Amino acid sequence: MPERRFRALVVDDEPGAREAVVALLRDFPTIEVAGEAGSGDAAVEAARRLRPDLLLLDVQMPGRDGFAVLEALGADVPRAVVFVTAFDEHALRAFEVHALDYVVKPFGRPRFAAAVGRALARLEADEALSLRRTLAAAALSSVAAAPEGELAPPAAGGAQATRLALRLGPRTVLLPVEELDWVEADGDYMRLHAGAAAHFVAGRLSALEERLDPARFLRIHRSLIVRLDRVRELRRDADGGGSVVLHDGVRLRVARGRWEALEQALRL
Repeated sequence: MPERRFRALVVDDEPGAREAVVALLRDFPTIEVAGEAGSGDAAVEAARRLRPDLLLLDVQMPGRDGFAVLEALGADVPRAVVFVTAFDEHALRAFEVHALDYVVKPFGRPRFAAAVGRALARLEADEALSLRRTLAAAALSSVAAAPEGELAPPAAGGAQATRLALRLGPRTVLLPVEELDWVEADGDYMRLHAGAAAHFVAGRLSALEERLDPARFLRIHRSLIVRLDRVRELRRDADGGGSVVLHDGVRLRVARGRWEALEQALRL
């Protein structure tokens, strides 16, 4: 498996300071600089567009400062944030907003390396957890050699489903659509993943897609439907494909032809 590379965004209103940070990041082969920003407003736009893993952020900038940048990003704050600034009076507040470290200018290579190394350790641990959860979901999917039952047909009227009726032998399990995270197709069968549970039932993915709210669910691959508000991160590959990472760490493949629809559905 190729070594995972992490994308960094460098934010500072001083061009010289940005250049220094970019130069020091060359010591880390697993980090690539995805972009730079010279103001708080530009940082918010770049973070939403580039989806970096690591944000190296100045505190005091004209207009929107570093804390206001994080506030504006909300749920889009990158997984690792390191403040790089000439002022140390903001250190306590920096950690209150979950920054991983705080580097005061002028800083030497060892101090900078320690901060970035800590951020990399956090990102690599998150990657390992994501892989374990993806493998666990795959193992759960492979347990059932035969379907448990079938997905009952929709009620008359064609309204979007709020519950799915799963006929499992003598039982009928009512699965609230609200609990559904993602669905994968396996020929004429489907696995419906809801939290830690997976139901293997007879049914066609295309038929289920018609019953789900298109504002909340999207087909990202010919064999995958995902609930949009479960998506935590998007990862684009050089070949035009890529994957999404869900809030529980599961990673799902996105077809090349579905990226535009995915970004539009997520309003990116």
